[in-house]
Amino acid sequence: MTVWDDLVGQDRAREQLGAAARDADALVTAQSDRTPVPSGSKMTHAWLFTGPPGSGRSTVARAFAAALQCTSPDRALGGEPGCGFCDGCHTALIGTHADVDVIRTEMLSIGVKETRELVRRAQLSPAVGRWQVIVMEDADRLTEGAGNVLLKAVEEPAPRTVWLLCAPSLEDVLPTIRSRCRHLTLSTPRVDAVADMLVRRDGVDPERAASAARATQGHIGRARRLATDERARARRAAVLKLPLRVQDVGGCLKAAQELIDTANDDAKQAAEEVDGKETEELKAALGAAAGGRMPRGTAGVMKELEDKQKRRRTRTQRDSLDLALTELTGFYRDVLALQLGSRTALANTDVRDALDRIAGASAPEHTLRRIEAVIACRKALDRNVAPLLAVEAMTMALRAG
Repeated sequence: MTVWDDLVGQDRAREQLGAAARDADALVTAQSDRTPVPSGSKMTHAWLFTGPPGSGRSTVARAFAAALQCTSPDRALGGEPGCGFCDGCHTALIGTHADVDVIRTEMLSIGVKETRELVRRAQLSPAVGRWQVIVMEDADRLTEGAGNVLLKAVEEPAPRTVWLLCAPSLEDVLPTIRSRCRHLTLSTPRVDAVADMLVRRDGVDPERAASAARATQGHIGRARRLATDERARARRAAVLKLPLRVQDVGGCLKAAQELIDTANDDAKQAAEEVDGKETEELKAALGAAAGGRMPRGTAGVMKELEDKQKRRRTRTQRDSLDLALTELTGFYRDVLALQLGSRTALANTDVRDALDRIAGASAPEHTLRRIEAVIACRKALDRNVAPLLAVEAMTMALRAG
């Protein structure tokens, strides 16, 4: 098993990154042996991985980071870096390698303060590994100020430091940054490839794996969650019942409130799992006695943590709503396919009766307007419109057709 085995449907990316890892290994070896550095290297100091949600951007970046840290003796015999078994590969993949920093945010954005700390760390030489690797899974969430801070580090990279940035598209990254990165585009994996991965790696029943992969149209993360989490399957089933419930104003408003309540429940559950532990750890670090008052001068630090936790709850709520809207879009896509007699494979075959009912009761132009209403809701949420107002507007539009 190599570090590349979890790259589903990304053969081209695997080939290019494998070649870059070989050249990176040759570069480090030449520097260590003080021999001439090979020319025409496919390795560079900054990479940008783009692709649709679920294409495995972060998985690709992590695999490449592990290959760069590979210490397998087979490399000296012409083997490809990324064996998956050596200490360098193993620690990089599980997140404990001293020279691999994986940055993911639970907030709505990545600010200047966090980015400056990253840039500072990126200037250091590798402590134990062959490269200093910074994996930024949410480069699209950099604020403009944070992007300008990162630009300086990408323009003037430290020796043996590699930036691996992940974003949905080129347009989600500042032009000045993307022009200094080597760009690698990922594609949505085939449904059968995702199903095979669920069976092989997660031990999922083949029928359930195929159903989850089909329902999520090849989105790896959502497919795994749907195949392994009963709660996720129940939530999806509830969302797919919504088109049949928006027959009157009361039904629209009730359905909207239930979507918001579900998103709030997700945010609350996530907060219960993390917030309490974070708060207690910070109090202990600040010297607060158990059950006692906080020391003087610590109110600002506690307020900063509370603000961070509040932003994280907002992000969790938005992610939950976005998932529900994605499921609705897929439902109406299937309805449109039935209305137009398309041969496109349906994603939601488990609710075929509901698809047939909606398709028979409306025209294609009605379905297109409903899809537009879901898209408009997503845009409204991006503009920070109150979630309940945005979702109520959408459910009313779904009824109006």
